[in-house]
Amino acid sequence: QVQLAESGGGLVQAGGSLRLACSVSGLPFTNYHMGWFRQAPGKEREFVAVSRRPGSNTYYSDSVKGRFTISRDNAKKMHYLQMNSLKPEDTAIYYCASSAAALSAIRESEMYPYWGQGTQVTVSS
Repeated sequence: QVQLAESGGGLVQAGGSLRLACSVSGLPFTNYHMGWFRQAPGKEREFVAVSRRPGSNTYYSDSVKGRFTISRDNAKKMHYLQMNSLKPEDTAIYYCASSAAALSAIRESEMYPYWGQGTQVTVSS
C-alpha cells in the first residue's frame, strides 16, 4: 500500500519561510519522481516543483523559481520543499505526489497516481 504524508504547513508572514516534508512508503522510492503541487481556493491544482528520479535534476514553476528548493533523501524515503521569501499568493494547500511518468510529463498532475492528503500553507500580508 502506497502512502504519502505531508507535514510542515502553517501560517507565516510574507517574506518568511516554511519547510514542507513528505514521507513515502510502499513504493521503490528511487524509481519515482517526487513532486509538489498546490491548490489555492477557487483555482486548479498547479505544479510547483519536482525532483527527478533518483534525484539529480530538479524543475520548478516560474512562480517559485529562485524562492523554493526541492530536495529528497533516498535513504529515508523523504522529500522536502524549502519555501523562502513567501508571498500571500503562495497561500494554498500543498500536496506531495509520486510518479514514474516520462520526463516530458512530470509537470502534469494527472500523471501522478500517488498523492498525500495535503497541508495548508497560509501567508499573511
